Amino acid sequence: MMFNLKLENRLEYWLEFRRRLEKSKTPYIDVWEFWKSAPFIPHNQKIDRYNQNSWPTAWEIIADNKYDDFTKSIMMAYTLKLTKKFANSNFILQTLVDNLNHREYNILIVDQAWVLNLDDNGPILFDKLPDSFILENHIELR
Repeated sequence: MMFNLKLENRLEYWLEFRRRLEKSKTPYIDVWEFWKSAPFIPHNQKIDRYNQNSWPTAWEIIADNKYDDFTKSIMMAYTLKLTKKFANSNFILQTLVDNLNHREYNILIVDQAWVLNLDDNGPILFDKLPDSFILENHIELR
């Protein structure tokens, strides 16, 4: 897998993965599968999720090779956005709070149709997103 490779090889691997996505019939599942195995940290102190201007580039995130839920959402977005297939898609990163279960979710919404990174079950349709969540943060990826 990509995450155990040296930096240069990780970057090449990520490029090749994006090229394969161009022909994929299940790109959302593929992207989710790819990033779910990334090295996890509970909270990436280097990223202020409320200020997109402070975010490192995708290449810097890959160089750091540490991913929390928010960083994974960013990388899922960039992985799709940097393909021809999704170049004109709309990518929104949201932080949702579930007060009932005391959980926070950092999700990616693609074209108001798909949600990635909600849970370990893979992408879901946007209209299946629970109404009970409270929106804490909403940023359209530029």
